[in-house]
Amino acid sequence: MTTQLAFDLGHRTALGADDFLVAPCNQAAVAWLDRWPEWPAPALTIHGPKGCGKTHLAHVWRSRTNARFIAVAELGGLSPYDLLEESNACIVDDVGNAGFDEAALFHLYNAARDTGGHILLTAETAPSAWPLTLDDLRSRLVAAPTVAVGAPDDSVLGAVLVKLFADRQLRVEPEILTYILIRMERSFAAAETIVAALDKAALAARRAITIPLARDIMGQLHTDT
Repeated sequence: MTTQLAFDLGHRTALGADDFLVAPCNQAAVAWLDRWPEWPAPALTIHGPKGCGKTHLAHVWRSRTNARFIAVAELGGLSPYDLLEESNACIVDDVGNAGFDEAALFHLYNAARDTGGHILLTAETAPSAWPLTLDDLRSRLVAAPTVAVGAPDDSVLGAVLVKLFADRQLRVEPEILTYILIRMERSFAAAETIVAALDKAALAARRAITIPLARDIMGQLHTDT
């Protein structure tokens, strides 16, 4: 007999932006975002594994602050004061990999400090693990608050799957959700990919989403990765 999983998580609306789920894996990060603008330093780093929802949380904060959102690769070509001009807040996504312009991030940090602004950074690891060569930047980021987002557990992923299917006006039986959950990668990104692929396949075949269809689609996705 297949055990059914219970998906009972509350939803939180991000000030008119997309809904997101508050769960043990992201509660600490949500609490830090809620503390803004009372952060003890100009920067906050949210870090965690790929697909854990860091960028989603950054967009939630953006809806509240109107912060400018940039990729770390864009840093070198932009004035730090221009980045902060509109809302005195900025989001730099996917920091931590070798090769980005450390001096530009250093100047952005100093500009935020000088103007009372704030920077939200997202990365897979904490700043203490980044291969930084600029000691002044390292000292500032390591001293600023950092918070981890963990990989989502089954209850969180189950709730995400339910919401993703509902967003597409799809009704999926609990046993199908259980089948998907015990076989999928533990990430929000994987949930989005699977739901989109199942929706497309079901529409093309004009059939309901079933376990055999889920098996076929997940097998194809696994082969493609």
